[in-house]
Amino acid sequence: MSTKILITGANGLLGQKLVTALAQYPTVRVLATGRGPSRLPVGHLAVAMNEGRFLYQSMDTTQAEEVIRIVGDFRPDTIIHTAAMTQVDDCEKDPDACYLHNVLAVRNLCQACTPYGTHLVHLSTDFVFDGEHGPYTEDAVPAPLSVYGRAKLDAEHEIAAYDGPSCIVRTVLVYGLAADMSRSNIVLWVKKSLEEGRSLRIVADQFRTPTLAEDLAEGCIRIALQRATGLYNISGGEYMSVLEMSQRIARFCGLDASLLQPVTTAELGQAAPRPLKSGFVIDKAIKDLGYHPRTLEQGIALILEQWDQTKIHQHEQ
Repeated sequence: MSTKILITGANGLLGQKLVTALAQYPTVRVLATGRGPSRLPVGHLAVAMNEGRFLYQSMDTTQAEEVIRIVGDFRPDTIIHTAAMTQVDDCEKDPDACYLHNVLAVRNLCQACTPYGTHLVHLSTDFVFDGEHGPYTEDAVPAPLSVYGRAKLDAEHEIAAYDGPSCIVRTVLVYGLAADMSRSNIVLWVKKSLEEGRSLRIVADQFRTPTLAEDLAEGCIRIALQRATGLYNISGGEYMSVLEMSQRIARFCGLDASLLQPVTTAELGQAAPRPLKSGFVIDKAIKDLGYHPRTLEQGIALILEQWDQTKIHQHEQ
């Protein structure tokens, strides 16, 4: 018997990793959705497409009638909701758009799922915390600093009010490589800049547990297939500053880490306030789900391997 999983935000970094990984499960049917046409790497999905286990459909989660219709047609067992407005400074400057994409979209999904008791897996963030007491466990009390953080906490409340089975997945500083990425990749950005001899201003007082996109996807899939409910921290297992992360990228690539210029969050003058010490304790996910993230160096190695494969493929074309 097949399991039907609908993914929102399928064109994004996590969405692409979820679709690619789920395509390897012969008993899973995937409906990938996103705004506009598919930007997914079709080569990885050829077998699933030929076997009728994969379909892409445009869906705007802010449009309630559209969401209700598509969910009703597909009747997924689980929805993994990754679509969101995640540019933190943009959210600070445009709170209405932030609320629309991060809260009302979740309400639309809850409404669409209610008649079918769909298992709803929702992606949240470390930005629901103020960053004074990290790394955080699942029972820590949220205290968001920014418009984005408050919206994501409001979205968690929408999920908590949903009548069906649900799971909130909090994550932090997701990095990885995906096709047609609209946002830069920290590993390649640091590598390319240092190779060109350019110095970089890197924040030194923000501490995180960086999360490889493949690991986050694996955690979400385990939650979906086990129909886990409640709240889980799914992140990397190493606690470090953003500066240390950049230094470790430099060392792994054999580049000059002295070009990395430490700066404070205050010196950056960003529109939205950031939590300084966030990051997560992931013991619950390890115990309940069998989740085991890779080290940062393993993540860097995977990204560089993928980048080399991408360049080889482009050269062959």
